[in-house]
Amino acid sequence: MKKVIFILIIIAPFYPACSQTAKPDTDLKEQKSKAELFSNKSGSLIQKQFMDIGSLRGCLIQVAQFTDLIGGETTKAVRFEYAYSGAYSSDTKIGLLDMDEVDALIKSLNIIKDKIMPTTPEVYTEIEYKSRGGLEAGCFYSKKQWSTFLKLARFDDKSFVIMKDGDIIQLLSLLNDAKAKL
Repeated sequence: MKKVIFILIIIAPFYPACSQTAKPDTDLKEQKSKAELFSNKSGSLIQKQFMDIGSLRGCLIQVAQFTDLIGGETTKAVRFEYAYSGAYSSDTKIGLLDMDEVDALIKSLNIIKDKIMPTTPEVYTEIEYKSRGGLEAGCFYSKKQWSTFLKLARFDDKSFVIMKDGDIIQLLSLLNDAKAKL
């Protein structure tokens, strides 16, 4: 009996570690847009085409069309490409917005433009739209003024595109042009 109690005392501290749940399959870093998942399908021959829509603050906006040449399926997305230049390195940041998310982004930007920007909060405030693939758009209130932004990759602070006054109107126009080509 003493041996059983002794073994239980030794094993007990390790029991909680064994019963922890497994990591979920949908880790935030691994979330991808439908277009990314489609274009990365294994066992398929994918054709990628990019139609320029315009640019804003160095961010090129395109309509991306992905076609599976074996299965004949096609999907489209709005593609954002930004060339980041830092003090020690440069890189190209890319974000995709699925075609079924374009209306939600346009609606969100209109709310920001019409209802949020005219307000004057008393504290630091952030408003964000997040797509399933990690693209973010929004605004923040700091130093008594609103600033709008795009963030092309969820966990990459170098993918920020900070916009100036009036840029939100140009972005809405570019998104509507892209929507017409989806």
